[in-house]
Amino acid sequence: APMKASPDAIADLVSNASSGGPRNAIGFVLWRIMHRYQREVDRVLLTLDLTHLQFVTLVLIGWLGRGGEQITQADVARFGDIHRMQVSNIVTALVGKGLVCRERLPQGGPAWSVAITTVGLDRLRLALPAVADARRKTIVRDLGLRDGFVLYPAAMYPHKNHAMLLRAFAEVAKH
Repeated sequence: APMKASPDAIADLVSNASSGGPRNAIGFVLWRIMHRYQREVDRVLLTLDLTHLQFVTLVLIGWLGRGGEQITQADVARFGDIHRMQVSNIVTALVGKGLVCRERLPQGGPAWSVAITTVGLDRLRLALPAVADARRKTIVRDLGLRDGFVLYPAAMYPHKNHAMLLRAFAEVAKH
């Protein structure tokens, strides 16, 4: 049977191979904040008969289609970095709720165009402020930020690293 690790070995690992414990690990701190946010969003969206992923997908369909151009489920999957099959399942649920309409593209194959319906737009009018409030209650509060900051408190002040950070974010967004 496997032997239980000693407390000294665990302490040595934490002090030498990590940031000193979960409270000092930025990944863990962000994970906790994100999960608090997600729980709060799920709570407020429950009253609107939406899951968080359904909400995000609905927002993406609305955003991508805002210019009137035809968009596909694949466009939504790419833009949202969501697996195509998951988008397909979510769109099916949104169609069933009357929030999205979809039709097979004329060239055939598995491609579907998607668009938000008037009912979907009305639902977003209710959901967007509720989700923004959830963001204020969790992320803004947990990070000790003033409402309006997107990334970090110094975002509104010119600094030599801002241009570098924005270029880095743009590069990440491309991939």
